[in-house]
Amino acid sequence: MLGIQKRLSNLFYIILGLPSTAMGFALSIQIAVLSWILRTKYNLEIDQIGIVWAAGPIAGILGQPIIGLISDKVWFWGGRRKPFIIIGGILAALMIFALPNIDKISNFFGIASIMAVAITVALTLDLAINISFNPTRSIIADVTPDGQPRTKGYTWMQSISNLFGSGAYLMGALIGNYFLIYAGVVIVLIFSIGPLLFIEEPRYLQEEKESSKKSKGASSWTRFGKWIRLNFCSWGAFKALGPKFTSGLKINLLQYNQLYRIYFAHAFSWLGIQTMFVYMFAFLEQKLPAMSEMALSDRNQRLGQMIGWSFFILNAVGAIWPVVLLEPLSKKIGRVKTHALMVFMMSLGYFGIVFLAKSEVMLYSMMVVLTLGWAAVVSLPFAIMSEKVDKARMGFFMGIFNLSVVLPQLVASSVIGTVIKNSEDKSLIFIISGVSLAVSAALWLFVSEKQRS
Repeated sequence: MLGIQKRLSNLFYIILGLPSTAMGFALSIQIAVLSWILRTKYNLEIDQIGIVWAAGPIAGILGQPIIGLISDKVWFWGGRRKPFIIIGGILAALMIFALPNIDKISNFFGIASIMAVAITVALTLDLAINISFNPTRSIIADVTPDGQPRTKGYTWMQSISNLFGSGAYLMGALIGNYFLIYAGVVIVLIFSIGPLLFIEEPRYLQEEKESSKKSKGASSWTRFGKWIRLNFCSWGAFKALGPKFTSGLKINLLQYNQLYRIYFAHAFSWLGIQTMFVYMFAFLEQKLPAMSEMALSDRNQRLGQMIGWSFFILNAVGAIWPVVLLEPLSKKIGRVKTHALMVFMMSLGYFGIVFLAKSEVMLYSMMVVLTLGWAAVVSLPFAIMSEKVDKARMGFFMGIFNLSVVLPQLVASSVIGTVIKNSEDKSLIFIISGVSLAVSAALWLFVSEKQRS
């Protein structure tokens, strides 16, 4: 183990956050480029592009829990998380490279349908990102102790990821999407594989060691009897086993109750955020007066630039808060209260867009307010959740936790989409977002937290 890892130096935290940054950069490229290139180069229709995009949430639902569960149990290539980060990083880089070459791939393999190749490339890219995202987050929990060091790991991870994510949007806007694609191939490869040379994973986590000691001290019949009691006895029988056993069971039930609270609270955050991501275009087109005076081609170009600059602000300013604000505030009032406060601020920002965003200046000003909640949503919940679960099954629980992101994405893309389509006033987009974030902030207050020493 290198000295920077033993000391948990700032340099080590930077290195530790780079694999997740690689996957975040790949995701930013996908958001910035996929629809654009499918429409402008391959002439796919809007509904066809929607079919291609539908692969994302589905890949997340299936990919992250499965890969998380597997990565908890295996060990090869020097780690339990490293192999999946390497595989996912290589696949993601290859699929990014394939995006502007779908027609060449189609011709090479003699496939007549461009759309079939596009779906294959997009689905593989989604799966690659999902294969790696879970392990890149889980490895932080594996190599950092509970408490503030782990919070620091996740906040630094997100600061670095936001910084490069905003760089991706800026690169595409200023230099061009093709430059972004080919630069992204190099960045994803280097950031996903290179840092692993400086990170040593523990072969056995502390929880595994303790469990192994207990198992060695108990006979097979004892372990079988415990399994019978856990699976078939009634609550009355549990009481008969003694207060120590009953107390342990209660602790486990409370622990999972806390996890469900985290899942629901986080899901409402993403319901509002995804609604903004998907439908912001319609709000700007209707609400900014200058847009109606432009020619169609100029209007579409301007809308794309406004959305690009908005998401650039969201990521660039959001990269500042985890280290500068969230980490020190968490030390004073706790992570849960800090997170609830930032989510509530994001809710206010959404309502600010509804009532104040009558110009580009006010829109961008409100986007700055949104960065507080955005910085918290993509960093603090991982640190909070990681202390509620068995560390030996961190990958599996991270995968389940991802369902609180992808399921709201599906709801936002289907149910809420129909509601917004039938609404004459597109301010409903940010009203839904604001209400969702306000509900999320309230739900986070029901999540308990360890007492700070």
